[in-house]
Amino acid sequence: MIALSILVITTSILRSFSFSYGVRNTRLVKFVSRPMFSRFFVRPGHGERSNASIKALHLSSEDEVQALLEKAKKLREEAAAMSGKTLEEIEEESKREKRQMEERKHDLIEISRNKSQAGAGAASRIVPVPEDARLQVQQAASAVERAFKDGIVRQTIRFALITDDEEMSGELNEWPGGAKQMFREAGRPLTEALLREVNVDSSGQSNLPPTITTKDIWDFDGSAIISSKTGSQDRGGDVTALVFPNTDSKYLRDIETIDGDVGPDRLFLLINPFWRNVESWGFNILQPNGKKRAQEVVFDNGYDITYAVLRFSARGEDCIALKAYPYDWQMYAYREDPSWFNRRIPIWLGSSTEEPTSSQFTELLNSRPEFKMSKNMRQMQRMMGNDDQ
Repeated sequence: MIALSILVITTSILRSFSFSYGVRNTRLVKFVSRPMFSRFFVRPGHGERSNASIKALHLSSEDEVQALLEKAKKLREEAAAMSGKTLEEIEEESKREKRQMEERKHDLIEISRNKSQAGAGAASRIVPVPEDARLQVQQAASAVERAFKDGIVRQTIRFALITDDEEMSGELNEWPGGAKQMFREAGRPLTEALLREVNVDSSGQSNLPPTITTKDIWDFDGSAIISSKTGSQDRGGDVTALVFPNTDSKYLRDIETIDGDVGPDRLFLLINPFWRNVESWGFNILQPNGKKRAQEVVFDNGYDITYAVLRFSARGEDCIALKAYPYDWQMYAYREDPSWFNRRIPIWLGSSTEEPTSSQFTELLNSRPEFKMSKNMRQMQRMMGNDDQ
């Protein structure tokens, strides 16, 4: 235990001087966690003075790191002297105890996961959280193809609206530009990538990439019809997607029109519609029959969710509900990676046959040892150099 305490102290010292780098839009952004430094940006064209400043700061930081390492070494030597062991024995013991802690944590996760899967069928398969937009599109395309193979030609897709350079574990984008910005930076790129990836052409007549066309509906709504054409004679591999439809009666008419145009055998997707269920229509004096029409046009004709990544907060934790046809909904919560600075990993909590609720997430979070402390409490423990488990 003395060895482990020394390891924690050493880790705390080193954490106080941690660096995180991010490169975006041809500029280098360097964040230094020490309060004596401030965030600075280096952009092309700043000249030699900026480079000299960076070099001076780099040399200064190296000197301080070396001083901290020397201090940590002295602490280990003092601990060895107190325990009557050599420095090598102390270091080996601390490494062994840390490995044992990680193994116990892994075992707890596996036991919980195996219990949840015991006796379950294929629907309980654990689907991993996609790390970025590219993996999300690939995962969605596979789900769409499986559903189409099972005869589901009317589907709903709910993407996590992230851009090409964002990670799924990052902060939620507030989209200050509204629906237009959402469509321009996430909705359109994700949908076009999906239609390039999906292959539902059973004839095998065309081996060329599909041709993608985009037609705006209402610019202020960020809505559009995006289509792919494969070039096959029977057009069986063609796909049509309606992006960001909302509860305005116009979109019900559009859905009816597209449904008739594509026919009963071709694939038609609704991408991130702005409704939850038929109750989203409610009462509108301008659309007195809106709810009835929505039931007839949308909910009586399928449009089941075949792929979805929903991000939200439960008990202060960042959570994800993931659906990929034909598997059950997967429930995850992000937690700090103890082996990697400034990185978060998704922890599998369980699964649900129906779209999970916030209360289900809260109940599972309360039962998991990894989340016995709140996110804020874990951050405080790490700042103090303590174990946050």
